[in-house]
This record gives sequence, structure tokens and C-alpha cells, in this order.
Amino acid sequence: MEENTVINLQGVKLYQRNMLVLSDVTFCMSQGQFVYLVGKTGTGKSTLLQTLYGEIPVAAGEASVAGYDLQNLQRKDIPFLRRKLGIVFQDFQLLHDRSVNDNLYFVLKATGWKDKKLISERMEQVLDMVGLKTKGFKMPHELSGGEQQRVVIARALLNDPELILADEPTGNLDPETSEGIMRLLFEISKTGTAILMATHDYSLFRKFPSNIIKCEDGKVNTGEYMFY
Repeated sequence: MEENTVINLQGVKLYQRNMLVLSDVTFCMSQGQFVYLVGKTGTGKSTLLQTLYGEIPVAAGEASVAGYDLQNLQRKDIPFLRRKLGIVFQDFQLLHDRSVNDNLYFVLKATGWKDKKLISERMEQVLDMVGLKTKGFKMPHELSGGEQQRVVIARALLNDPELILADEPTGNLDPETSEGIMRLLFEISKTGTAILMATHDYSLFRKFPSNIIKCEDGKVNTGEYMFY
């Protein structure tokens, strides 16, 4: 396995409630790579994402994410794995009773940050990266949907992750806002963070072509789909 490999799955079987969802899952992702995860509802996209962040155990095969062997992952190791990952959800999952800064502060404290000066600097850095440097004092309901998703991406970047798992991050956004989020995610991938993004929006491939992983008929197919 190459040194810059972030995901390495070889012959993996994935189950949900004792039902085989995907078999012989084999693919790799490297630092800075952007990959789409596609497939109809119920084909295993969510199961695959949940496996990558340690929610579902690997039943068979070899699997490593950000240096962690998922086959032998202990429950006590899951928080440390997740510190190397950033997770972006479709429905934002922000804490609505606190400001943007307090949402970020909560995550940093929960992941072991103690120095208030460093915490403040990191929050400012990630908000600047997503174009929200002046919005830290705002409450989530005071932001547009696109701005809330940018806060979620900022939150995912706090611990300088090796990999971002994005589950339908543009699903609740209008086309113009979606394009802004896509440009941001591609910019982030160029800094070296790998991004695996589940989506149903095939129009994104034409505007932002990249590699694709497709879940279909209990299998995973990989390839480079370029649209013009």
C-alpha cells in the first residue's frame, strides 16, 4: 500500500442487520483525490460511508482508513479514527441553540483541544477557508442553507482531516448554491484532503468531472467518468 493511501478496501463484505449489502468491495483513495459515490437508494452508499467512519464493522476482507485497520478496530479507537475524518451531512446537524463559533468550539473541546488561543485561531482559520470569516457570531437560523453547509464543512476541517466523507452535501441546496459548495470542496481536495462524496445529482458530474464509485447489484464499480 502506498504511503499516501487514505482508503484501502480489498475484497470487503458489508452487512446491515445480518443482510449482505455489498460484496467484494475493492478500491483505494489517495491524498487529494475527489471521488463521487453514486447509486440508487438502497444500493449500499450509506452502509459504505458508515463503515468508513467506524459505525459498521467489516465482516470480511481487508480495510484501512487513515491508517486504521477497520477489521481490528476497537471501540475505544473509533473517536481517534474520526478525528482524522471530516463528516458532512445533507441536513447540516448544527447545534441550533448556539452560534457558529460555539458550534466549532464544541467540536474542538470534544476532540481534546485545550489552549483557548489555539482554539480561537483554528476557528478563525476554518471560517476563513469557507468564506465565512465574519459570520462566527451568527446563529444557524440566521444563515442561508448554503452558509450553513459551509459551516458544516468548516466544522469538518477543524482537525485537519485526511479524508472528508460527504453524504449528499448539496441535496437541500439550489443549483447555484450547490455549485459554490462543489467549488469549495474541490479547492479543499487540492490542499491534499481526500473527499468521497455521495450524491444523486448527476448534473454535478458534467460541471465537476472526477472519478466515480458506483454501488449497483451488491457490487462496487470504479472508474473515471468524464462529461463534457
